Amino acid sequence: MSVVQLLALLLALSVSVHIGCVSALIAWQGGAGVAKALLVGAGSVGTVCALYLTAVGTYQ
Repeated sequence: MSVVQLLALLLALSVSVHIGCVSALIAWQGGAGVAKALLVGAGSVGTVCALYLTAVGTYQ
């Protein structure tokens, strides 16, 4: 694995975790329970990470 690929992977994980945390907090403040908010956040993490890695894979 090259340095560029490793950095792209770390950036994808960082961005997806940040978006997941924000979406979980928004869901929690919107009235969802803690478990549902965590599921929303986890779904966001998976979706964003998959989209980002797909875009990076297509670009390279």
